[in-house]
Amino acid sequence: MRPHFYYSADFNIPLPEKHRFPGHKYELLRRELLARGLVDEDQLHLSPEAEEADILLAHDREYVSALSDGSIDPKVMRRIGFPWSEQIPRRGRRTVGGAIEAARTALRVGLSGQLAGGTHHAHAGFGAGFCIYNDFAVVAKKALAEGWVDRIAIIDLDVHQGDGNAAILGGDARIFILDAYGAKNFPFRKVPATLDIPFEDNPGDDAYLTRVAEMLPQVWNFAPDLVLYQAGVDPLVHDRLGRMDLSYDGLMERDRLVLEGCRQRGIPCSMGIGGGYANPIDPTVTAYANTYAVAKAVYGY
Repeated sequence: MRPHFYYSADFNIPLPEKHRFPGHKYELLRRELLARGLVDEDQLHLSPEAEEADILLAHDREYVSALSDGSIDPKVMRRIGFPWSEQIPRRGRRTVGGAIEAARTALRVGLSGQLAGGTHHAHAGFGAGFCIYNDFAVVAKKALAEGWVDRIAIIDLDVHQGDGNAAILGGDARIFILDAYGAKNFPFRKVPATLDIPFEDNPGDDAYLTRVAEMLPQVWNFAPDLVLYQAGVDPLVHDRLGRMDLSYDGLMERDRLVLEGCRQRGIPCSMGIGGGYANPIDPTVTAYANTYAVAKAVYGY
């Protein structure tokens, strides 16, 4: 069976003019994947909205309720980076729902993902850094609670440290988090993961890939039943928030290290696309699509 992927680009969050979050990138990615023949239309499915009970596995009820009904403190919304609107909680539920369905699909067929997600800055009681709810944290909690898996790993290669992942999931011996990120980049207060790989600014392809390749065996030795891969493309040289200076080829080799590692060991992998903030956005969309090109090459679907 071919892998299936999930998207929620059927509506946009209303944002002020010149807001720096490029919300249209999700629909551009869907179009790019279809145009390049990296997925077929029948492999793409609209992400369902997650049930509140699932979101509450990782988030405080007070935060979820206030976000849903609009009573949330404007200061909390400023920390997320979006003004509140009815679309905000809907978008969060879609992102979590897509991650849940992608994980279920990956466990059946070996690979899945969503054309969004990787919202690793959301903590239990607040969102941050354009992250409303933490999709991977919910998936990890749900998969373990419901017995889908016994052990789960998150491989987070977004340029920003996944502080929310570490804060919500840290200390659970059934979860291994590898996190490679810019040491001087957002968030400025890091939360230690299982295995942190901090980089100084502008390491470039060779230094970055060498270090990640050296560290990945610790994930494989953990022997997870499922890998959640945060494949953020903000380490790209064109990214205005990255300061990592990776090339398209470097990012594709990064993806290959992760996906071939999973494939060779028979570990199901579910992907989230994570950050990407080039301006104009075209290089980001190209890099996202390249991740899917690597996935198609590795898994042969």
